[in-house]
Amino acid sequence: MSAEDRRAMITAATLPLVTEYGAAVTTSRIARAAGIGEGTIFRVFTDKDDLLQACLSEAMNPEHVLRELASIPLDDPLTDRLVQAAEALRAHLERMGAVIGALHASGHRRGRAPGDQPAPGGREASMKATHEAVTELIEPDRAALRLEPETIASVFLGMLSPSRPASGQAGPSPQTIVDVLLHGVLAHGAFAAPGSPA
Repeated sequence: MSAEDRRAMITAATLPLVTEYGAAVTTSRIARAAGIGEGTIFRVFTDKDDLLQACLSEAMNPEHVLRELASIPLDDPLTDRLVQAAEALRAHLERMGAVIGALHASGHRRGRAPGDQPAPGGREASMKATHEAVTELIEPDRAALRLEPETIASVFLGMLSPSRPASGQAGPSPQTIVDVLLHGVLAHGAFAAPGSPA
């Protein structure tokens, strides 16, 4: 197994542990979960912080969700396409939030080693790629839509905020989000223009 493959395998085994224990997860627990000796971790990671940074990068990596979005059949009805997209994107956002939240709550502060530079256009490139993928899912129905697919994609992504309402209850389901996006919140005929039939 190459060093790169080993890093990926150890990172994948560590991610659920980071969600559960945050930065307090021990390398011995990680080694058991990965089915390797503890020393193997330090053959491919400089130290535990290097491994935690790899977990953070993996949690934020959009490649998985972009593959899921690309696998949604474009001949499915628009509603079904968007519900599938909402489920995939929400799972990605929740996983990312769980890892970041667990690390932050346990005192880990994201940082780069001296001389490290952020990936060029990292967050912006990820957001652009996600927006393009959602736009592509909407594009087949362009003729039936009042707004451009690009605009609808922006609204849709804005509706997928992972934050919970103040009541503490779960946010709206993907089906509800898509229903509101495509049909609004008004009952049929409500607030008709003056002089027009309700």
